[in-house]
Amino acid sequence: MPQIIPIRDLKNTSEISQMCASTSEPIFITKNGYGDMVIMSMKAYEEKIYMLDVYQKLAEAETQVRDGKVVDADASLNALRSKYHV
Repeated sequence: MPQIIPIRDLKNTSEISQMCASTSEPIFITKNGYGDMVIMSMKAYEEKIYMLDVYQKLAEAETQVRDGKVVDADASLNALRSKYHV
């Protein structure tokens, strides 16, 4: 369940830091009852960025497969072996 806190609670920075460290989900900050900001720990941010990169690479690979830009595994291995004289 997402954590939602009002912007006035940002005064207590050590408590906010502990909240961020205790969850891998973002914390939503409201201002006058409306969404204003989102904060999260560095670890959670790095994990989200990493997963975003993985999803982008998967989407690119799916596009390549759909467009027929594929190489047979045996042919690919043989090309690598001949390139590196293995």
